[in-house]
Amino acid sequence: MATLGILFALSVILRVGTMDAPLIAPAQASDPDPVMSVVGPTSPIRAALDEVSALRDRLLAREAEIADRERAVDAAQALIEARLAELEAAEVRLQALIQTSDRAAEEDLARLTQVYESMEAQEAAALFSQMDPNFASGFLTRMSAPASAAIMSELDPATAYAISVVIATRNAGAPTLPAADDPPEGDTES
Repeated sequence: MATLGILFALSVILRVGTMDAPLIAPAQASDPDPVMSVVGPTSPIRAALDEVSALRDRLLAREAEIADRERAVDAAQALIEARLAELEAAEVRLQALIQTSDRAAEEDLARLTQVYESMEAQEAAALFSQMDPNFASGFLTRMSAPASAAIMSELDPATAYAISVVIATRNAGAPTLPAADDPPEGDTES
């Protein structure tokens, strides 16, 4: 019985050995490197690996491009911030210059008003009659009431009237507060 078992096992080994021979032979005939076909990846796996490698290369190139763009944006932002700081500094200088100019103009007007106030009314009226009514009204509103009255009384009536109209209508478009006895707008009784 032991002999029979041994013979049976040898028969199986011989049959299995002869079945593998045709399967290995065609693979070796088509593959020039039989070691790589056994050890390395098969054709579909190799294609997938190549595709993944190409995708990785494209992603790396895209990342480098994005990094370049980020550096360009950072550089542009730094330039914009520097220019904005320059503009802000120029604006501060301009505001200071405007304030200096406004102060100087106000001082000049105050001094000129004082000169006209200290003049004889008849002499000042001769000058005011030559001025544009808008310009003359500016000085007269800065003067004290007695000095303005004295100059206006010496002016030609038409000139005095024109100056008076300018003074009276200068603030006509300004908003006003309602009088205490005026009903609020929108509360009209029917």
